[in-house]
Amino acid sequence: MTPAPVGPADAARGIALMVAAIAVFATMDAVIKGLRGDYGTIQILFFRMAVAAIPTLALVLAQGGLARLRTRRLGGHIGRTLLVLAALGCFFFAFGRLPLADVYAISYAAPLIATALSVPLLGESVGLRRWTAIGVGFAGVVVILQPGGSVFGPAGGLALIGTVLFAANLVLLRQLSRTETDAAIVFYFTVTGTLVTGAMLPFGWTWPVGTDWLMLLTVGLLGGVGQILITSSLRLAPIAIVTPFQYTSILWGSVFGYFFFGDTLTAPTAIGAAIVVASGVYILYRETRRQAADRL
Repeated sequence: MTPAPVGPADAARGIALMVAAIAVFATMDAVIKGLRGDYGTIQILFFRMAVAAIPTLALVLAQGGLARLRTRRLGGHIGRTLLVLAALGCFFFAFGRLPLADVYAISYAAPLIATALSVPLLGESVGLRRWTAIGVGFAGVVVILQPGGSVFGPAGGLALIGTVLFAANLVLLRQLSRTETDAAIVFYFTVTGTLVTGAMLPFGWTWPVGTDWLMLLTVGLLGGVGQILITSSLRLAPIAIVTPFQYTSILWGSVFGYFFFGDTLTAPTAIGAAIVVASGVYILYRETRRQAADRL
């Protein structure tokens, strides 16, 4: 079934929500990096999922309570959660071993992969100009990666695997959003993720000390809010419109990396960031023009 055309207001809201989601997730990633690798990936994932129950419960109540959790696609919810957990595990491992900006740069293959998958799996239309803009954004990523040969080590390889898994998650999330409420999507994701990581927790637990408790709790709260924002974004607009705005994370990664972790903002990173942001702005411009023309 071909999806209905997206309206200009929905496209704009979808883009705004994606930009906000990326800002929230980037802050979460900086907190994770600030934990200095003292805690295992499973433990961080557990806090990310379990504490996210707080904003998830608020969303369920705001959207009508338990009645909004009815689903006929429980398998889809569970499968998506497992994809995300595997992707997050790859990224969290890489965050402790690479600059944030480098990990983000690798993850920028996700919009290309997700856009390619959205055509046969979701029936979404992707025009030549939109493909070109996404390709230009990815070229900016290549510019960013140019100086860092160490990026292509084991940590970089895991970040790339995480990117592929995350792209598959975006397609499945967009598909689920056609029949499921935001409350149901976020609820089943949080519950399944908490159960899976909780079962594995005895094999990788280290007692947090001092302010690390607060940092781990913050990871969960930010993760829950970010998940709500990205779910709402993909409900409102097609993948090809909103996912290129994930490129804005390079700005957050560069700022956080410079001020908190002493990562140097190199000229290639600055140039590449300008290219990827320009590609996102162009997509927004083209979408606005196209929607205005459709109304005439």
